[in-house]
Amino acid sequence: MQPKSIPLEQINIQDPFWSKHIDLVKDVIIPYQWEAMNDRIEDAESSHCIENFKIAAKEAEGAFYGAVFQDTDVAKWLEAVGFSLATHKDEALEKMADEVIETIGKAQCEDGYLNTYFTLKAPEDRWTDLCEGHELYTAGHMMEAAVAYYKGTGKKRFLEIVMKFADLICETFGSEAGKIHGYPGHQEVEIGLIKLYEVTGNQRYLEMAKYFIDTRGVGENYFLKEMARPGYQYIFPEFKDYDPRYSQSHLPVREQETAEGHAVRAVYMYCAMADLAKYCQDESLYKACMKLWDNIVTKRMYITGGIGSSGILERFTTDYDLPNEYNYSESCASIGLALFGLRMAQMTKDASFIDVVERALYNTVLAGIALDGKGFFYVNPLEVWPEACIHRTSKEHVKPIRQKWFGVACCPPNIARTLASLGQYIYTVEERTLFVQLFISNDTCIPLENENIQVQLTTCFPQDNSYTLHIAKPNAPIKVALRVPDYAEDYKVLVNGEEAPYAVEKGYAYILIDAESEINVSFLAPARWIYANPSVRADVGKVALQRGPLVYCLEEKDNGENLSSLYVDTTKAIEEMPSANWKGIVELKVSGKRVETESWDKAKLYSTHKPKMVDTTLQAIPYPYWNNRGVGEMLVWMKTFN
Repeated sequence: MQPKSIPLEQINIQDPFWSKHIDLVKDVIIPYQWEAMNDRIEDAESSHCIENFKIAAKEAEGAFYGAVFQDTDVAKWLEAVGFSLATHKDEALEKMADEVIETIGKAQCEDGYLNTYFTLKAPEDRWTDLCEGHELYTAGHMMEAAVAYYKGTGKKRFLEIVMKFADLICETFGSEAGKIHGYPGHQEVEIGLIKLYEVTGNQRYLEMAKYFIDTRGVGENYFLKEMARPGYQYIFPEFKDYDPRYSQSHLPVREQETAEGHAVRAVYMYCAMADLAKYCQDESLYKACMKLWDNIVTKRMYITGGIGSSGILERFTTDYDLPNEYNYSESCASIGLALFGLRMAQMTKDASFIDVVERALYNTVLAGIALDGKGFFYVNPLEVWPEACIHRTSKEHVKPIRQKWFGVACCPPNIARTLASLGQYIYTVEERTLFVQLFISNDTCIPLENENIQVQLTTCFPQDNSYTLHIAKPNAPIKVALRVPDYAEDYKVLVNGEEAPYAVEKGYAYILIDAESEINVSFLAPARWIYANPSVRADVGKVALQRGPLVYCLEEKDNGENLSSLYVDTTKAIEEMPSANWKGIVELKVSGKRVETESWDKAKLYSTHKPKMVDTTLQAIPYPYWNNRGVGEMLVWMKTFN
């Protein structure tokens, strides 16, 4: 048996740091995104995704509009609704979602097929373009949404719709004669099928997911064969010089050792590989997951937990290629990384995976949404000069301000479903061992072997590096595994006011509890300078600031323009202070120098004249909060002169 997450309906989060973000989901984000999907947000890019379903259901007239995977916006929105309803009942929202689900049911073809693009625009092209068509990707998100909605409401209607589609997929694909011997261009259906297996127990779904993983990259590349067909028409013109590495189909998955290609596709595939390694006891998949994880976190991940450094094709490039001002770091990719890390932590009982999960959640994922819940980043750079974010340049994908919506809007609803399901990351449980993963205030009913016990965690983390865990009396002794984060110093554990002995194994401090107990955990996590591996060429001679899990950045709002002209003094103390901008947030002040520009001859671009440097104080804020006070420059990695 391996550790598993706690059902969301048993977790009540009331946290000084996270609640303001989580409450936005039900109060603002879900309603706002409903308006966006119905094209009722002024000056926002059109979505049309609800209308596509109405047209396919014959509830409206018109033509399909949007990307080939436009349906997934609705799916991820419904998944967020399912997660939200699991913890916050809302009859009006549930009624609205039920109506959408009925429309989806009417849009479904008799044989179970469900995809508005192909139903409305290209019905004769079903399953003929697995590389670009995203049919299986869309199906996967529908499956995930239906499972979440079933768990959140107990209603089976949506689940029955997607099961009918899943059955069609099982009848269509496989190694048998007469079936399609292909696999998805964009991985996701594997996760959806496994989740269907988890709630239905239908082994067929697990086997279908395993087939897609096992056959990927084996023999002649399926996508290249598709493209070689006479009359093949590209949906995406950039695929004309298709490299199978883009879709992780260049090698059988068990032979892949480096994270390649489109970052979101990659981590979604790795999630499915981890699930299959668990359910099928597949040691070869487990070893592949370990190698791929190691490559990402030691050579291809940003300090913020962002992955996918190239703005072209949203992809991984090569080891240590981590540019700051034109990187991509899609929000969805960090969400996928967090999901992959959670699975690996459960499989290995190793807290180092949660260190990365926490990094991604607190930084890149949280940066992807504005503090009012009505603006979104798709791309998460570490350095921004707004005037240089010009269309048809190397920085055209970088937005200097969060957008109201996107024509391709995979990130906004993905962030919504992540915040709504944050509870899955806090604890995991295995028989009579409780693993404490993230430090978020909550009241939770923990399902242990043979009993349920009430647990309350109280904290002001990350402002304060301590928490209290109150555990009701268990019927029999239980182990509590307390994560010791990689940034923690002077780690201390008290049980009922007395210092408690503990043994640390794979980043967890294990203690034994046999009575009602109050566990107090404290550690030091002061702000500190972070240096990159010298092989990261973009960061040589630079430093970053981090306090606990939060990475910090400079903003023009606090430090003036031309942030690149600033140098920090790492020999001076870092001052921590309460934020004047956001309650419960710590801001940082550091000493440094600024290249003085006033004496520069403005008529000269270059000169033998050495610029003067003047003393200055720099102020840094948490990276996820940047761009919430207007447009301006932003910088994570700072030059240092010592």
